[in-house]
Amino acid sequence: MRKDIHPPKVEGVAMAVVREKDEDAEDAWFVYLINQNAHALENVLVSSRGYGEIEGESRRTSELRHHLEHLGPRSWARIERIVDEVLVLSNQYWLSYYVGQRLYDRKYIFLAGSIEEHHCTTIPLMGARGVLIE
Repeated sequence: MRKDIHPPKVEGVAMAVVREKDEDAEDAWFVYLINQNAHALENVLVSSRGYGEIEGESRRTSELRHHLEHLGPRSWARIERIVDEVLVLSNQYWLSYYVGQRLYDRKYIFLAGSIEEHHCTTIPLMGARGVLIE
């Protein structure tokens, strides 16, 4: 039965972690959702959590949920700030959204230790530098 279900493939949507100044002018990492498509994303839900080991002990963060009613074509939205203490964990973002009547979803995982300056690249549309998963 499951083999008969063919979910639509997510294309043109990326997650990025960008280092920029916060409200106190201090460097911080922020997660962005980027829509590179010519169509809008509707009723967007992003669920985030971190997991892994710190000093040999299993750790998990709280699960956070973020909602955007609309993300326009060729645009981006800030989802959340990542505190430095969880950068040693894998950080997972589960994305769900609608285009018309079709539901799309995809999991993006920034592996433990991958959010670092030397992994940064130029982020499409934003022109900023950060770690990108397309």
